[in-house]
Amino acid sequence: MKLFVVRHTKVEVDTGICYGRSDVGVAATFETEKENVRKNLAGIEFDAVFCSPLFRCKTLAENIFNKEEITFDKRLMELNFGDWEMQSWDDIYNSSKGKIWMENYQTLPTLNGESYPEMVKRITSFYEELKNSKLENVAVFCHAGVVRIFKSIIENVPIHELFTNFKPEYGSVNIYEFN
Repeated sequence: MKLFVVRHTKVEVDTGICYGRSDVGVAATFETEKENVRKNLAGIEFDAVFCSPLFRCKTLAENIFNKEEITFDKRLMELNFGDWEMQSWDDIYNSSKGKIWMENYQTLPTLNGESYPEMVKRITSFYEELKNSKLENVAVFCHAGVVRIFKSIIENVPIHELFTNFKPEYGSVNIYEFN
C-alpha cells in the first residue's frame, strides 16, 4: 500500500495559538497551497480518500476530490487540547498545569482534553484497518499531530523524536509504503 498523508493548509489563526480540535478557517494562502497539494497528488488513482471532519482538512480534501469520494473519520482529528483550545501557547506553558503537561506530554492528558496515548490508540486503530484492507493507494487529509503519529507507527520512530526533528509543513504530502 502507498499512503499519502496530507497536512491541511495554513489556518486563519494567529501564530502561537493552540487550536487543536477547534474548527478554524483556512488562511488567505489557501488557493496557492491547495494547488501545490493538487500537483503533488496529480496522476495518482486513489482507491480511497479519508479525511478528518474538521473544516481545515475537509475544505482541502473537497477542493481536490469529489465529496462522494471522501470518507470522514473522527479518528483522524487533531489532539483535543480541552480547556487550552484557542489559548496562547505562552499562557499554557506559563500555567502550572500547562508546564507539567509540556514536561510529560507523552503520558498526561491536556487540561480536560486528551492524552497522546489516547490519540496514538485511535490513529493506530485507523492504520490497522488500512493495513488489513486490499487498498493500494490511499490519501489521508489530517493534522500535524496525526502526521507525526503515522510516521511513528510506520517507521517505528519514537514520538518524542518527531516533535523535535519532524515538523510537517502546511500542505505537505508525506508518502509511506507498507504491506
